[in-house]
Amino acid sequence: MILPITAYGHPVLRKKTEEIELNDPGVQQLIDNLFETMYYSEGVGLAAPQVNLALRLFVMDATPMGDTVEEFKDFKRAFINPYIIEESGETWSFNEGCLSIPGIREDVKRPDWIKIEYYDENWVLHEEEYTGIPARIIQHEYDHLDGILFPDRLSPLRKRLLKSKLAAISAGKVDVNYRMIFPKK
Repeated sequence: MILPITAYGHPVLRKKTEEIELNDPGVQQLIDNLFETMYYSEGVGLAAPQVNLALRLFVMDATPMGDTVEEFKDFKRAFINPYIIEESGETWSFNEGCLSIPGIREDVKRPDWIKIEYYDENWVLHEEEYTGIPARIIQHEYDHLDGILFPDRLSPLRKRLLKSKLAAISAGKVDVNYRMIFPKK
């Protein structure tokens, strides 16, 4: 089922998420819905808060980029109760966007390397290391689980320059091809 995307300004995007109970029977349906919503909205990652659920879960699929980057072939994952346990390496800028903040893209600096622990959709525990773009996507989606949005990582000047655009999104003044949930006035 395609779910509406939660827009910037909605309080759920600022909440710390709750862990999902081990072997929760509804988690597979939620994962399927997240992937379907992400594909419909043309994203590469989607976190549960972006569909109005304060749960510690996100999905990503970078396989469309596999034609140009080998490491992305078959790179489709669900991350249940993830925790980044280490970040290091040189920080580098990359132009990021977000389905909850449509129409805005900005260069965001993040570390190049991460180590993350998470359960997959079969409740198998993983501890994995990622670099480059996969690390970047994971860090972006992971931030959603802690109530952090990519504009929070920008300089104070960039944030001030984006203030009116962010206010417009929060007010529902956006043109997207997917349904959105806006903050109550």
